[in-house]
Amino acid sequence: MTTSANTTNATPPGRLYGVGLGPGDPELVTVKAARLIEAADVVAYHAARHGRSNARAIAAGYFRDGQIEEPLIYPVTTEGTDHPGGYQGAIDEFYAEAAARLAAHLDAGRDVVVLAEGDPFFYGSYMHMHKRLADRYETTVVPGVTSVSAASAVLGRPLMERDEVLTVLPGTLPPEELATRLSTTDSAAVMKLGRTFTGVREALERSGRLADAWYVERATTDRERSGPLSEVDPETVPYFSLALLPSPAAAAFMGGGAADEPTGSVTVIGLGPGPRDWLTPEAQAALAAADDVIGYGPYVDRVPVSPRQRRHPSDNRVEAERAAFALDLAKRGRRVAVVSSGDPGVFAMAAAVLETAEDPQWRDVSVRIVPGLTAAQAVASRAGAPLGHDFCTLSLSDRLKPWAVIEKRLTAAAAADLVIAIYNPASKTRTEQLVRAQKLLLEHRSADTPVVVGRDVGGPAESVRVTTLGDLDPATVDMRCLLIVGSSQTRAVIRSDGTTAVYTPRTYPAE
Repeated sequence: MTTSANTTNATPPGRLYGVGLGPGDPELVTVKAARLIEAADVVAYHAARHGRSNARAIAAGYFRDGQIEEPLIYPVTTEGTDHPGGYQGAIDEFYAEAAARLAAHLDAGRDVVVLAEGDPFFYGSYMHMHKRLADRYETTVVPGVTSVSAASAVLGRPLMERDEVLTVLPGTLPPEELATRLSTTDSAAVMKLGRTFTGVREALERSGRLADAWYVERATTDRERSGPLSEVDPETVPYFSLALLPSPAAAAFMGGGAADEPTGSVTVIGLGPGPRDWLTPEAQAALAAADDVIGYGPYVDRVPVSPRQRRHPSDNRVEAERAAFALDLAKRGRRVAVVSSGDPGVFAMAAAVLETAEDPQWRDVSVRIVPGLTAAQAVASRAGAPLGHDFCTLSLSDRLKPWAVIEKRLTAAAAADLVIAIYNPASKTRTEQLVRAQKLLLEHRSADTPVVVGRDVGGPAESVRVTTLGDLDPATVDMRCLLIVGSSQTRAVIRSDGTTAVYTPRTYPAE
């Protein structure tokens, strides 16, 4: 970039150059960068307090006799400081003083080249000089090969292809935030390792991507080191290293990630009952790490599309077949996500997968369950706190259990005065079950017992209404509803804003 100088000096001011040197190999310095270094009146470079500069070492072969060298020595790097402004105060003061030294040369008519490892604007120290000087002097920035590009080349693995997204992250982010970001991208580079390595490794593990991660240290230099990140000793990691998640599509084509022989697995994931905001970070990470997504069609549709993943929607009544398909894919080395609405362990796919996995042919397949917000919790939250005391959860579906068993359990729950969360209360082919359940419950509960009817909670057609056990109309209830029937202690109170809050007190009267 170029800006015009504004000066009244008799001698025209010099020109400022921010010159990228690439990752370390002097042969990766561009022709333009080499020409500018050799022609410069002043060559400046950053260095630690020991005085050695990686940037100077890379560019040394392009220096000429008679040039002025300006080493810009950091007052601190990672150690503490007694500066009254702390670390940031010491660094800001250093940048201001360094900029003033370079400005003196520029005012005297000398061209100044500031050397930058990698690219000047890619986590480069040069940018701090640029911010302080570029509005006063004509400035040119010469790009350089980044360490990310060098690491990709060293590994022989592409960064991204087609519509894949590459995210560059600093390792200084908190592990939980880093894990969230890693779980929502295709490819990634994590910079600034060193003391952050343990947290970066933790984030990769939490996001389910540790097996795909590579480590590259001092790429393209004679001290280069690379390999699977999971095998790296944290005590040996310098600042000049990075973690890389290459292109997932390319990794699949080339035969896996850092582990070379990926181990298949099945992760049964709860999507929650509604919006993406209710999806846990653990579930997001597990979905991002999957090669295949399997589930009931509408649930698969709730998972963001990734070009590297295969999607396998199916009918809602083929749980066993779906589980077998997932386990078979995992046995062949695929990372499979089986998705359920709500929590997968509550009337959903977790039990189906574990039951199917008892077959000897799949006994060695890894199965993990990732919990989700339940529909009962979601409906309860919209109404108030009806589950504030002891409660039970029942399904009125008699597809997999006899109606006689359902009646027996309803009777026991009603007699025990438990709040009851009722799943699957009705469907197009099951219209009489709720009528029978209401009649049975009225034998044990008052007709004015509060009942919460939640429909499509968290979805676009959400509705929540409060009625009573006596006034409940089964004809208004369908498969997308969940009912919460109160106990003898559950209360429905009118709030000052006119809304009704339903809650069950935490205490229970002595008999």
